[in-house]
Amino acid sequence: MATHSASLWKPRAEGEKVSLDALMGLRIQDVAGSYTDREAMLYALTVGLGRDPSNAKELPFVVEHGGLRTVPTLATVVGLTGLTQRAGLDFTKVVHAEQELVFLAPLPPAASLLSDSDISRVVDKGEGKGAYVTTRTVVRDAGTGRPYFESNSTILARGDGGIGSAGGAAPPAHEIPQRQPDAVVVFQTRADQGLWYRLNGDRNPLHTDAQAAARLGFPAPILHGLCTYGINCRAVLAAACGYEPTRLASFSVRFTQPVFIGETLTTELWLDGDVVSFRCRAAERNVVVIDRGHAKLKD
Repeated sequence: MATHSASLWKPRAEGEKVSLDALMGLRIQDVAGSYTDREAMLYALTVGLGRDPSNAKELPFVVEHGGLRTVPTLATVVGLTGLTQRAGLDFTKVVHAEQELVFLAPLPPAASLLSDSDISRVVDKGEGKGAYVTTRTVVRDAGTGRPYFESNSTILARGDGGIGSAGGAAPPAHEIPQRQPDAVVVFQTRADQGLWYRLNGDRNPLHTDAQAAARLGFPAPILHGLCTYGINCRAVLAAACGYEPTRLASFSVRFTQPVFIGETLTTELWLDGDVVSFRCRAAERNVVVIDRGHAKLKD
């Protein structure tokens, strides 16, 4: 499990700038990591599974008796390499824009891992507008070499526009069907949701400290984007997979608005064979917080 140094959230030196060549040249290999069933169960709890202990379909994700199941999006908090944090970007102005996971094999309840990362794409929006930076990470079993997943994580570095683009154009966004959803899953985030989720490793004070949130223009702490991501994975597991995690082949979203802790999340899902489309709203404000959601299913 990775932890996030508080130094990441300090302003960059005046006039300091990252170079495109430096970004595209970043590589890191064979980063060792591990997790146990404790971390797997903790992650499941932090994204809402097991909240109702009488739900027999969710209990196997949070209790090891009979064989523990892992939430596929556990992949977002294991096998991290910290590559982007080495890139010299201004992390006080970074927001998570998109996240994709491609599942190559089911994550076991516990594992030792090796991870490789590089920067696969930079899409420059221009000076003062920021740049989209995509990190690709492939994670494999440390003993067998079996690949578990590929993670493609895109951030908007708002303080780093004007550096130029590389790696090709971004793929087109997934289109949401123009009909009524086939299923709707409602999830009430708890007042302490951010306090629970930070135990997975992301201790950015933006999610716990009102003053830190105010400095970035938010009226209150916001929920981790990857917590909302995991909550939506729970919705897809419930509505489209019968809680069978091995059915997920890939899972991707675009983050569009922050979630304030305590809000109600309403996920609308469209089921079309092996494709699940979804989007998520913060019900109290009626704003879309996750859009262009796309999950590919296996038989």
